[in-house]
Amino acid sequence: MPAPASAASAEPGRPPAAEALLSQYAAWLAARGRGNRCFADGAAGFLRRWPDPRAFAAEPLAIMLAQDQQTRPFITFLLLHDLLRPGYDYLVNRKFASLLELARGTRMEADLGGYQHAAAELGFSPHVCSRSAERVIIRLLIQTGRNMHDLTVTDLHDAEAAFRARGERRNGDWSNDRVFLHAAWAVLFHLGITDVTPPNRRRREHDGHAHHFGGVPAWLAARLEDYTSAISGTHERSTMDGIAIRLGHFGRHLADVDPDLDTLAGLDRQRHIETYLAATAVATALRGGQPVGAGEQRNRIITLGRFLTDITEWEWPDAPARRLVFTRDIPKLPRPLPRYLPADADRLIGEALEASPNRLFADALLLARATGARIGELLDLELDCVHEVPGAGAWLKIPLGKLDSERMVPIDDDTVVLIDRIAATRSPGRPLKHPKTGRPTEFLFTHFGKRVSAQALRDELARACEAAGLPKATPHQLRHSWATALINAGCSLQALMVMLGHTSAAMSLRYARLFDSTVRADYERALAQAKTILTVPSPGGQAMLPVTDITGGNADWKDAPLIKSRLAGGYCLRTAAQGSCAYANICEHCPSFRTDAAFLPVLAAQRADTEKLLADAEARGWGEEAARHQRLLERLDQRMNQTEAS
Repeated sequence: MPAPASAASAEPGRPPAAEALLSQYAAWLAARGRGNRCFADGAAGFLRRWPDPRAFAAEPLAIMLAQDQQTRPFITFLLLHDLLRPGYDYLVNRKFASLLELARGTRMEADLGGYQHAAAELGFSPHVCSRSAERVIIRLLIQTGRNMHDLTVTDLHDAEAAFRARGERRNGDWSNDRVFLHAAWAVLFHLGITDVTPPNRRRREHDGHAHHFGGVPAWLAARLEDYTSAISGTHERSTMDGIAIRLGHFGRHLADVDPDLDTLAGLDRQRHIETYLAATAVATALRGGQPVGAGEQRNRIITLGRFLTDITEWEWPDAPARRLVFTRDIPKLPRPLPRYLPADADRLIGEALEASPNRLFADALLLARATGARIGELLDLELDCVHEVPGAGAWLKIPLGKLDSERMVPIDDDTVVLIDRIAATRSPGRPLKHPKTGRPTEFLFTHFGKRVSAQALRDELARACEAAGLPKATPHQLRHSWATALINAGCSLQALMVMLGHTSAAMSLRYARLFDSTVRADYERALAQAKTILTVPSPGGQAMLPVTDITGGNADWKDAPLIKSRLAGGYCLRTAAQGSCAYANICEHCPSFRTDAAFLPVLAAQRADTEKLLADAEARGWGEEAARHQRLLERLDQRMNQTEAS
């Protein structure tokens, strides 16, 4: 059962008399092959100054750390035998030599061994296992006086504060201690000692969204905080961060253009909104200084419009009196084609991933390429995500993702083998809390006892691209490449839409526009026909397509080298490669077709042209075309004879 969130530290034991304590210290040194007159004198001097060793903990940190090398071994002895609790400041700043070795034979030995075994099971390297035990766990055991299974989250936070303070005194660098503290926290969680997972090292936790409103006037920051608090219950956390960041941009713009503004009711379309629209059009990113994309520009304006509309509908007393942001203010998004990876680049990246030593991360990217999963969906996959359906093969259950929809994607045997390899590579441990549902979940992608991050996969893909000699790619391009390969192989748009998890056909139609087979077929048919009558040389010596010879001029259409059909009200022209139209003259052959004497001149003209088309087809050796025209002649004769007889 996990320990409570906090627990009082055990008081250090009352030390024996000085003579007995010095005797125990000498025996402890002798058992380790150490000890000399200097160590004994150092211990005696310590006890003369602090007859009760517990009083040492009340001294200033500088005095505690100033003890000489003859005295420090005695202090270590006191720490390991629960006779001194000096505080985390001293423990994190004091350098100990072979502290794990010195702890053998004490009450801490079993806990330290169990910790290192659990850390190794989670996949931590031997170095991290030993260093996190020595740098974090043993210091927690010393200061709290409790066993490892009685440690709490508060103990971890106290140690973190001491490590962080030490780093700040050293130019703000506490990266090594943070790594070891994070590893220790992860191991304690998976041992069931704490119920709180390690904090995200890449993300600082904040209460509310006020930290996004830096540079915004205080009165406006307060109103923006009220707004974000009001809508936070219906939006994902990441969405709320985006809303707050974009509202912060607007707030800083108001501070620049109108520092005297003190209420939302004073917003003016021309002075405040139109200047913000202009500023957004030329805005640059904080990192890198690159212009923000059309999507971000659009989101900033939509967010502002939604904010103003909401507070008006909610009847905030300081809401603007009229509408200030309109639909026409929102820039249109460009419609780029999906950025798939070219075949050669796709193959080289795949080979680099197969050769990667980072098997879990590389296999995650290979699975994304094999299933078309978004990176967020990929990392949300659960350990039981593969479903074997009798008679229908294996399917991958992709959880709720960007569009809040689940789906099943068919997978082949190679992908099943890949998932089995991932399951063997992942680190074991306790189920982790699902970020959306809060339920304990066994995720497929766990590393060192925690979930694999999206940034870890981006870094691995960048490494693979570098190894392949290619520019950087994004994980989403793997999804585009998968969809492009399927559409090129003849996959229907309906099936692709289901497998991609799209909620509208328009989203999947982007892939159909990539390599439209109809466009390609028509192009090749027309080009093949045109090349048979090339007559116009180009400046480079190659023949150019004789456009006027086929499509225009004063030439009789019946003489063009095309598939021709005479219709009652005109004619149809198609290339030979296209073949004849299945609907040509369909009306004349229909049993419901009716005519009378008034149409005889039209039918006669159609018959005359059809005779010429028959002769033209026979001359070109187009037997099927000649037969088609012959059938039409017979049908026209039949209809004309019946009409004349009546």
